[in-house]
Amino acid sequence: MKRSNFKIYFLTLASVIGLTSCTNLEIDETDSIISEGFQGLADPSSTVDNLYNNLGGAFSTQENLYALSEVTSDAALVPTRGTDWGDNGRWRVLHQHAWNNEQLFIVNTWNQWNAFQLNASQILDERSSPSAQNIGDASFVRAYSVWVILDLYGQVPFRDVSLPSSALPEVLTGQAAVDQILSDVDVAIANLPATTGGSGEANGKGSKAAARYLKAKILLNKHIYVGGEPQPGDMAEVVSLVDAITADGYALEADYFGIFRDTPDTESILHLRADVGTRIWNGLHYNSTTIEGGGWNGFSTLAEYYDLFEGDPAANNITVNDGTPLSNQELRRGGVPLDGTPFTGVAGTTDEGGFENGSNVGFGFLIGQQYGLTGNALQDRAGAPLTFKKEFQDGAGATSFINNDETTGIRVIKYHPKYGGRLQHMVIFRYSDALLMKAEAILRGASGDAAAVVNEIRVIRGVSPLGTVDLPTLLDERGRELFAEGWRRNDLIRFGEYGRDWLFKESSSINNPTWNLFPIPGPQLLANPNLVQNPGY
Repeated sequence: MKRSNFKIYFLTLASVIGLTSCTNLEIDETDSIISEGFQGLADPSSTVDNLYNNLGGAFSTQENLYALSEVTSDAALVPTRGTDWGDNGRWRVLHQHAWNNEQLFIVNTWNQWNAFQLNASQILDERSSPSAQNIGDASFVRAYSVWVILDLYGQVPFRDVSLPSSALPEVLTGQAAVDQILSDVDVAIANLPATTGGSGEANGKGSKAAARYLKAKILLNKHIYVGGEPQPGDMAEVVSLVDAITADGYALEADYFGIFRDTPDTESILHLRADVGTRIWNGLHYNSTTIEGGGWNGFSTLAEYYDLFEGDPAANNITVNDGTPLSNQELRRGGVPLDGTPFTGVAGTTDEGGFENGSNVGFGFLIGQQYGLTGNALQDRAGAPLTFKKEFQDGAGATSFINNDETTGIRVIKYHPKYGGRLQHMVIFRYSDALLMKAEAILRGASGDAAAVVNEIRVIRGVSPLGTVDLPTLLDERGRELFAEGWRRNDLIRFGEYGRDWLFKESSSINNPTWNLFPIPGPQLLANPNLVQNPGY
């Protein structure tokens, strides 16, 4: 198995360690660790650049935030295949809802995102003399970081960098945490530049549109953090924020899978310089492609998630050029090339004449027989047909989370190897998500036509419009549109579905609210007595 490796740096009473890159976590003078002598940053602009690079590094892995967001849901699981992907059960306990406060990804994510918010606070300190652009960027990243911590752990250690390092960070929860986040977002909106859809690299950092998207996401989830029901005023503001994003020129793209390459598109509100390789290789079989020597044969999805998509689930074929489905199914589900016909190129486009990184891997959800570059039917390492299956079974045919063979589980591809196996371009905030947030806000109390908003997406994705839309229908639509983009846990909690049963979930975890939050890592409780362990741990 191949994985990203991270050294673990525990937060201590005296400091929070700032990450300097996605692979090099050594400390140097530019990190400006909080100390008694901290007097501000010499070059806040450089620190802003490093902060965005570090954010990209956090998204470059299949572990940590991505694992907590997807593998803990019905959208992804990592079965043990023989001895591969066992890893002392660290992947299985996420999907089962059986983790504890020592789980590696829970500890790493806490450390990373608290480091990001501290670095942002250092930039914002008046002794760093930040420019208006610095203030906008740092406020945006701090708001994003504090929100991630609040959403995952329910409480945020927030350090005032003007105080001595010996002072314990204040812990923000509930309304106080939301107020801090929204205050930073408003500062970001005021100071960040306006961008337009299709701006390319201009969307690689914070912008007014990205900050508005983030504010809409926070307001939509606010009742989860403060209690009660969604407030009509908050929902109306979500609609206004999304309308402002639309006014900036962001729009839906007809080429769904084309969004996830490194060319400008009108849907990407925020993308980061992040390695998409883990999103490609973590599910592909070792023999799926010759690019990079094959895949890692780990990540899969549940049959029930695959069945959310519309059309004949047994007819999962696509054209060989652009991923358009041939059978009666929707574009987003994708499929495998019909009869293994090799990819060539799309006439009249920049792909005409073939692909530099040619690959016969399908798009979207891969099930059934897989094919090689010449149209040959692929085999697994034992010489059996390489056919991805819905079932997870051991050698005796019994349903099992362990002792699976190489072909169990439907695989998922959103970033495609034919566009490059190591692109440094990952979409973080997307316009279709903003539209779906608008539709949800309407269903939760704002004025408007939710079905019209959802149907704008459905029509361009090649599926029939809906007559009406309710919250369960909208959750399914979010699952179809945003698969493998890191939103599934957040969505399931907001829609009240995170506690339901799914394959391999522990029976004691079903409808148990303990698992809606992750535990505070043990060393943090010792380092900061203001933190309190979440209930149930």
